[in-house]
Amino acid sequence: MYKEYWQLESKPFEPTGASDFFYAGEQQQAALHKLRYAVESRRGAVLLSGPSGIGKTLLTHVLREQLGEAVGQFVSCNFPLMSSRDLLAYLAEELGAPPADPPLRTVEESLRRLEFALDEETRRNRHTLLAIEEAHLLEDSGLLETLRLLLNLQTPAQPAFTLLLVGQTPLLSAMGRNAALEERIDIKILLKPFLSEQTAAYVEHRLAAAGAVRTIFSPDALEKIYELTRGIPRRINRLCDLALVVGFASQQHTIDAAQLESVNNELVTLSAAA
Repeated sequence: MYKEYWQLESKPFEPTGASDFFYAGEQQQAALHKLRYAVESRRGAVLLSGPSGIGKTLLTHVLREQLGEAVGQFVSCNFPLMSSRDLLAYLAEELGAPPADPPLRTVEESLRRLEFALDEETRRNRHTLLAIEEAHLLEDSGLLETLRLLLNLQTPAQPAFTLLLVGQTPLLSAMGRNAALEERIDIKILLKPFLSEQTAAYVEHRLAAAGAVRTIFSPDALEKIYELTRGIPRRINRLCDLALVVGFASQQHTIDAAQLESVNNELVTLSAAA
């Protein structure tokens, strides 16, 4: 609704965010290099952690695009609140393992299907990536131990798959309480909120990716964005998107710090309290 007014080709602060809008800051680039190294070197397990809204899921999407044919199958479990039996059955289905006849969905059956599917990928010299989102929720359901045991399916020569655990920062504490699994994690990555300068660069990057041809947020507005969001990308997106809507409605030429403060008080804070 505001694209034409702000002379934009697309909305710059959509919450999902296509990879074209990915901000390749220093820590994002470093995280991507580590993730690619883990997969391309066929490491057994890697952990990606950070606060809610920091951009972990988008990072995994960019990883998938960058890997291309370097990885065979990329299986992602976005809802890990299930039993061990259901998780193993889900992974077997996603890997395309032939169903049993008749299907019983037992743990033993799913493990055999997983072994078959992974052996097939290895035979074709293809490596599999298993990504588990919201992995900080796995401890209470006992699935961290299930995943540790799943890593035992790796062959002596080289791992048949890389397990990628993606979760909020409590995942790091959970690893500390599961020493046997933590020892299997080859690489740990922690994403941190942006600093003030990084926040400004992130906003300008998203605007440029959306086709911005003029200044929209004043310098003091960029500083205010960091103050109000503490450098969390999801919060930045929400605040800036609402600011563009309000700025369009009131026919502002640019958005300054005072206007952002008003938007945050009237819309963002109210929305969070609802």
